[in-house]
Amino acid sequence: MTALARPWARRPAAGAIEGQEVVLIGVIALLWTALGLSVDTFVTASNLQNILATVAPVTIIGVGMTAVIVTAGIDVSVGSAMAVVMVIVAQQLRDGGLAFGPAVGLALLVGGVLGLLNGALVAYGRVHPIIITFGTLNLYRFVALQIFDGREVAGVPGTLGLLGGGAEGRTFGLPHSWLLAVVLAALMWAYMRHVPTGRHLYAIGGDAEAARLAGVRVTRRLLTVYAATGLLAGLAACCVIGGGGLVAQSAGTGMELQVIAAVVIGGTSIQGGRGTVLGTVLGALLVGTVTSAVTLLGWPNELTSLFIGVFILVAVGSDLLRERRRRSL
Repeated sequence: MTALARPWARRPAAGAIEGQEVVLIGVIALLWTALGLSVDTFVTASNLQNILATVAPVTIIGVGMTAVIVTAGIDVSVGSAMAVVMVIVAQQLRDGGLAFGPAVGLALLVGGVLGLLNGALVAYGRVHPIIITFGTLNLYRFVALQIFDGREVAGVPGTLGLLGGGAEGRTFGLPHSWLLAVVLAALMWAYMRHVPTGRHLYAIGGDAEAARLAGVRVTRRLLTVYAATGLLAGLAACCVIGGGGLVAQSAGTGMELQVIAAVVIGGTSIQGGRGTVLGTVLGALLVGTVTSAVTLLGWPNELTSLFIGVFILVAVGSDLLRERRRRSL
């Protein structure tokens, strides 16, 4: 196939840092400076560790969600999928004495299967992904509640403590879950920018039919990104239950909103075809910073949703303006 038939192959890679990412870095720096000056407890090791540990699961799932949204798709079922993984793994840790490796493997297996089901329905069903994944959101939540059987999973051992937010889960003060999120983000960043199949995701998001005619295996790529997102939801579940203790029936509730907010705020176009994992990492950090700031300042928790909603509207508005400017050129 010639380069003319593969526009993604001849399109030069964008700079390492995009304009919106620079803006996000500036906003986060300003917020951290302002909060550090106004709240004594913000710039402390314990608070920063807590922010990173809280942001890590959102970032981990966001790595996969970025690829999904770049293909003009979406997965609103990740919170429910995460709940299924959490209750199964927690029960096996408590009742089956599962070790660290097998527990992580089980989480990846369950998450991967749920993600692959989403991918198959999206790729072969030819129905908009939000309809498919909204349906599986409710299906997976029902499955999770059935496994919970009306009870919380209490007494979960700290077998996954290496991925938790406690002392066992940190090296040089940095949570292992956050370090894992950074490594995964770096790998996905390199894949989407420098590997041909990763560049295909942008082509699919730009025009799936044109990409298919140009030789891109659209169905395979869609299966891959949704399955990968399910795998990452399973891994994020391990990080959440890493501290042991209790897994409640509300596990994973609202996670999909946090993840999508991080991805969209990070500059990934909800229309597909544009976006970077670095932006998602910064978006997750911004969401985590706002959440921490509202708590430390003693403001009503509802303000967290307000601020995040404003950030999302600004990000979407900026994306629409950029798209309109491109079309006018």
